Parts: sequence; structure tokens; C-alpha cells
Amino acid sequence: MSRLVLILLFLLAATALASEGVGDAPLSSVRIVGTVRDAQGQAVIGARVALREEGEEEARSSALSQPDGSFMLYAAGVGESSYLLLDRPHFVAKRLELAADQLTALRAATPVVLGEITLERRITPGFWIATLVFVLVLFFIATGWLHNTLAALFGVSVLFAASYLGVLVRADLFIFELPRALSYIDWDVIFLIMGMMMVIAVVEHTGIFQWLAYAAYRGSRGRLSVLLVILMLIASLGSAVLDNVTTMLLMTPITVRIALTLKVNPLALLMPTVMASNVAGVSTLVGTPTNILIGSFADIGFNGFLANLTPGVLMALLGLIVYSQVAYRRDLAGGGEGTSPKLLDKLEASARISEPGNLRKAGWVGLGMLVLFVFGEGIHLVPAVTAVMGATALLLWIRPDIEAMVKAVDWTTLVFFMMLFMVVGGIQEVGLISQIAVLIADLVGKNLVLAMLVVIWSGALLSTVIANIPFTAAMLPVIGFLTANIPGAESQVLFFCLSVGAAMGGNGSLIGASANMVTAGIAERAGYPITYGYFLRKGMPALLVTVGLATLWLLFRFLLLA
Repeated sequence: MSRLVLILLFLLAATALASEGVGDAPLSSVRIVGTVRDAQGQAVIGARVALREEGEEEARSSALSQPDGSFMLYAAGVGESSYLLLDRPHFVAKRLELAADQLTALRAATPVVLGEITLERRITPGFWIATLVFVLVLFFIATGWLHNTLAALFGVSVLFAASYLGVLVRADLFIFELPRALSYIDWDVIFLIMGMMMVIAVVEHTGIFQWLAYAAYRGSRGRLSVLLVILMLIASLGSAVLDNVTTMLLMTPITVRIALTLKVNPLALLMPTVMASNVAGVSTLVGTPTNILIGSFADIGFNGFLANLTPGVLMALLGLIVYSQVAYRRDLAGGGEGTSPKLLDKLEASARISEPGNLRKAGWVGLGMLVLFVFGEGIHLVPAVTAVMGATALLLWIRPDIEAMVKAVDWTTLVFFMMLFMVVGGIQEVGLISQIAVLIADLVGKNLVLAMLVVIWSGALLSTVIANIPFTAAMLPVIGFLTANIPGAESQVLFFCLSVGAAMGGNGSLIGASANMVTAGIAERAGYPITYGYFLRKGMPALLVTVGLATLWLLFRFLLLA
């Protein structure tokens, strides 16, 4: 009986959620349908569409636009002077008059399709608060005045204070409410990191990382410059097959272990490794979160990225290797102890697989996860789900101390991710990213070469201050518009330019790419924090080198070869 009650409650809740925002009547009574978009063609979510009658204070019916911008509105009792009023925070309210034939159709119970309705952005005090908060959070992270997580928490708290308390003084201080703020968190990234951290916590107790440190050292014959290249190539290969976040979750503990064993600053190996991961991920559809967004929007498949971007990625990777050797030459020269027998004995003694049975189990689970990572997109299986399922399967099979495994998750890093997503969501909500996108569209006009350069370099430079995932999402409609209106852009070159700029631009700063923040979180736990300023000093020259070489390839591929 209790199960039946639970089922009935679930069905009632599902019915209520399904009808939320549609209006005040069942779907069978819907009469007006349409789509609400902004000036860049992006869907406007949560816009209230109200059917009103001239002279009446209350709306006769209303509905909210859905995630795709669509709305369905019940329209019974239409009068002679009925009209629609569309309103949403941070947009100019729009009155839409209904034509005489539309009113006649509605009174005859005939649905009316309005098509797309464009709402214009408006600048409110909330816009400036969200922008100022974003700048302050970046400042606190860059200067180290506040811990990264505390800085992001501060930013979110100010946004909520303005939205919930500030509106009591002035309504246009509003930015967003909690449900809308939570929608900006990329939960795929959060669950991917959490799942992989649990997997790594199990694996690291087997001694495999110590063994890999020894194997890497043997492969480099004690030469740190060669070791650095090996690590960068491993990270590159991993990021081309997996996504770069997963790759760095696996690579960072290994790299730290190698560095500590060889008595070299771990950052000298970590920084080039994570930058190589960001560069190489550009070559495949699944290599970076930004490529997944671009591929879905522009219908570019795995082979499309591989064929058009791989030569440029190889050029950029070669340039990054040369740069890293120069930038870290002192660390590489000062660390290590050559190929002395004593060091080899020391490394070999610590390179013992302490739990071979658990390692074999982790290997089988890891192989299954790898298959799902590579082929899961065909069944719409996102990497986050694979990571959680893999972690659960491994925990069930090995049965370790579950409390220890949960504690192994770096919750500080996960909280930082969530808070930062909401801070960036604040500037998305008020329209700052859209304003930047409009400026780019106005600048390039009909010039393909100029459009390519602007898209690449604006993406690269802006990704140093705005996380590349939301920036890419905001730019996609702009790129789609430019592709349809600039001669020669039908080859989808501008989407490839956006891929290069946004992903490789992530090397410019600590918050530029999710893989950077994951690496920094693990490095900090090991006692080697990567500050915003340090990453900027080492990453910005790498950005200029890699993006510059990739730009040359794109110009050659889509202008000369075309």
C-alpha cells in the first residue's frame, strides 16, 4: 500500500512539474505558442508571457518560457483589445499587439503560432553589481588575498544579497534567485571530478603511481628534459581520447610523485603537462568540454575535429614543448640525480605494486570506463555518468573503507567549481557576455580573415578571465550568424576558430579551463599551490605561442588549401 501511495505522489509531482510555466489550463487548451530569444538568438528562459486586456490590472493568463525559449499560453476569453506582455529581469519589457485575424482565430479556438519574439537586454544596477563581483573575485584569486574557494563563496554571497535583500530597497538590484543560479553549475564537470577522485583514491593505494614514477624515470634515463616531454606526450594522448579534466585527474598525482621522487619542483612538470592537455584536447570532439558544445551546435563529428585541427594541434604542441624547456630550464637543470645506481635502487625499491589484486580489478573497471568514455556519446552517455558508475563498481568490488574514500574527494575544489560557475552565471544572467559577443559581431562585418582572427584571439584572451565553457556557449549563436552571412564561412571555419581560441586560451590563466583548477586543487593538497599570478606568468607566453601556431594552420587550411 505504501508503495502505491509513493507511486501516486510521484505521478502527481511529475504532472505538476510538467505543467509548470505552461499557464493556468491543461495543455489541450493551449492556444498561443511562440519562442522568446535575445538579440544573439539565444533562448530566453523564464520570460513571463501574459495575456492582458486593455484597462484590466490582472493578466487573464500567463506562462513562462522554457529552456528552449518556447512557451504555450492558454487564451480563453480573448477580448477586443487583448495583447501580450513579455517581461523578464534584465530585459526590456515588450508589448505585442495581437492582429485582428489572430484575435478572430483565438475566439474560434484555433491555435496561433507567433514564431520567434526578440527581447532586448537592458543595463540595470544588477548588471554593474554582477560585473563588479566578477572582477573582485578574479582580483582576490589573482592576488591571493582570499583562498580561491573563499573568494568564490564571497562572490556568490554578494550576488544573493543583492538579489534577496537589495531588492527590498531597489527592485532592479535583482540578479538571480537560487534555482536559476544552480542551473549555471556544470554538474557534468562536478560529478566527473567526484567520480574520478574516488577511482584515483582506490588506485593510489595499490602502488601504481610509484611504479609509474620509476618507469618514467627509466624511460628518460634520468634526464628531466626528456622526462618532461614524456609526461606532456602522455597527457596529450590522454586528452585526445578522454577529456582533459579526466586526464589531469589521472596525471597530476603521477606527476607530483615523480617530481618529489626526483627532488624537483612539481610545478615545473605539472604546468607544462596541464597546458599540453589543454592543447591536445582540441583535436577531438571529446577532448574538451568546449568541443562537445561546438560539435553539438554545429553538427561537427569526431572526424571533423580530427581532420581539420590535428595538424594545427601538433604544431602548437611542438611549440609548447620548446617553450616549456626554455621556461623551466633552471628547474630541469637543478633537479634529478642523473642515472646513478643509488637513485635507481631507491626508485626501484619504492616501485612495488602493494595490492596487485585491487590493481587488476581497477584495471578492468578502468578499461570499461575508457570504452564508455570513447563510445558512450553514441548512446548519449556523458562522461560524468561513466565516472560515477565506474567509481561505484570499483568500490563495490574492492570494498574499501567508504568513509576514507569519501574523504579522499577534494570537496574544497568541488565547492570552488560550483561557486565559480554561479559567479560566471551572474554575468551571463545580466548580459555581460552577450554584450561582448555583440561587439565581436559588429567588429568583423563580412571579412572572413578578420572574423577568423577576431574569433580566435578574442576567445583566447577572454578565456583568461572568463571560464571557456560559458564563453563558448554565449558565442555559438554569434558564430552561427557569422557563418551564415560571411562569404567563405560555410566551411564551418569559424567554429574551428572558436574551438582553438577557447580551449588553448584556457592556458592563459588558472580559471581559464576546468583542467587547470583540478590540477591546482590536487597540487595544493600535496603542498604545492598554483597561484593565479604564477599561472598567468607561465601560461600567457604559452598561450601566445600555441594559439599563434594554430592560427597559422587555420589560415593555411581554410584560405590557401580551400
